[in-house]
Amino acid sequence: MTRYYTQDHEWIEVSGSEGTVGITDYAQGQLGDITYVDLPEVGAVLAKGDAPCVVDSVKAASDVYSPVSGTVTEANHALADAPELVNTEAETGGWLFRLTLSDPAELSVLMDRAAYDAFVAGL
Repeated sequence: MTRYYTQDHEWIEVSGSEGTVGITDYAQGQLGDITYVDLPEVGAVLAKGDAPCVVDSVKAASDVYSPVSGTVTEANHALADAPELVNTEAETGGWLFRLTLSDPAELSVLMDRAAYDAFVAGL
């Protein structure tokens, strides 16, 4: 599996044509305590840059953008009862949704971990 990052602080972990999307640990730290996550519907067709999720926190509500185009195959319904998983496991169990990629070439403009860490260091 390969993981990619966006400048909007989303990550996508890709295996074959499937991707799992979440927000980075940096993003959850900026948001503070997560109180609610509005997840996309299974079957939703997303274009790269669409905002299929909203993460609500004690500080703000924040859109989550799809790093690539694709069709949602699963949403992390564990977040309905435990939205704090986004805080405690942002880059593992706090994932938001999974999708089938419709254009894998879109991954080429995303950052790897080293590039993302350098990006965050410059903020």
